[in-house]
Amino acid sequence: MLKKIDKILAALGNIRAMERLHVDTHTENIINNIPGDKIAESKEGQLYTISNELNGYLFLETVIISNIKFKTFSGAQLTFLSSEKNLVIQSDSQEIESDYSNVSNRYITNVSFNITPTQLKQIKNKFFDKVRFDCKKKTITLFKIPVS
Repeated sequence: MLKKIDKILAALGNIRAMERLHVDTHTENIINNIPGDKIAESKEGQLYTISNELNGYLFLETVIISNIKFKTFSGAQLTFLSSEKNLVIQSDSQEIESDYSNVSNRYITNVSFNITPTQLKQIKNKFFDKVRFDCKKKTITLFKIPVS
């Protein structure tokens, strides 16, 4: 019933009704075809990573799929938690904003982190038990995916 009303309002030029009816296939395709490895997940979301090198600097490119929207100009922090020690890395960029997919009702957040070769080795060896992503006043906690 409400969808029919939205279709009528959209036909009459109502912008909000058009936005509700819009199917975002671009963002959904990105969500379904994420490069890299899924290293952690929970009910709050999923974390994918891939490492890149640019002019001798290592970067950990992360993609976070969650139902939480992140937007800040203060950067983010990724903490790898284990019983022995914690690894904390800061985002390379201060501006972070999630993209929304109304198809799956999820947000996709891309964040780049500047890391050292030692830190990259630790992450690839999955020394951690949990991963915590902090952005502004929002936090999600993800758990390491067991090695199969």
